[in-house]
Amino acid sequence: AFSGCGKLTSVTIPDSVTSIGKRAFYNCTGLTSVTIPGSVTSIGNQAFYYCTKLPHITVDASNLFYRDIEGVLFSKNLSVLIVYPAGRTGGYTIPDSVTSIVSYAFSGCSKLTSVTIPDGVTSIGNYAFSDCTGLTGVTIPDGVTSIGDWAFEYCRGLTSVTIGNSVTGIGNSAFSGCTGLTSVTIPGSVTSIGNYAFSGCTGLTGVTIPDSVTSIGEWAFYNCTGLTSVVIGNGVTSIGGGAFYGCSKLTGVTIPGSVTSIGDSAFSG
Repeated sequence: AFSGCGKLTSVTIPDSVTSIGKRAFYNCTGLTSVTIPGSVTSIGNQAFYYCTKLPHITVDASNLFYRDIEGVLFSKNLSVLIVYPAGRTGGYTIPDSVTSIVSYAFSGCSKLTSVTIPDGVTSIGNYAFSDCTGLTGVTIPDGVTSIGDWAFEYCRGLTSVTIGNSVTGIGNSAFSGCTGLTSVTIPGSVTSIGNYAFSGCTGLTGVTIPDSVTSIGEWAFYNCTGLTSVVIGNGVTSIGGGAFYGCSKLTGVTIPGSVTSIGDSAFSG
């Protein structure tokens, strides 16, 4: 509706509105304030995506579906974090009540420097923290079972990641393009590493894939040009096509006896 309206600075949504659609205010880079009335019952993905000057979202107290805490948008019962405004600066501690971080919740929040995720969170949605270029480190607590696709894509300032012991799958492109990432520990709970999961992580020097992992996705470590050592666990049965393509500093690797298939160009370059 207002996507790309860069000169829009404020908006009043009338009480007649019940739904705010997907990308409704996408890339409204001049928007500094918005109030969601009590009538709104649904808000689409990326509704306030890349509103880089928006420091807070205000929700009318009469709304039965949403509320804000200090300008951050949540479900009414505070179990779901929906939108962290991109205009906010500094670090943020997610309330203990939150169990789910939805898709795009923090996406494009380049001024976010740190985030504390509480133990009660079980899922991190697709693109949840993508392009948070100011984020330097993140600890994914033990309660989280899944890291969504593209969850931390292009978090170029990210230097360290701690993945909790309940995560079973690392999504496609989950950490793709995290050029500042120098180390990551993959816990023994993980069974699959998605396609392009760590592609373009040029600062990554070593990685140990635990025995719990059965499949390494296609292009999983594509163009990790700083990678000098890889330990592949004894549970891996398949190494996807292009998995280590372009890892030009990798001088040796041991393929365990469990592996039954190696995809095209897996170690090309």
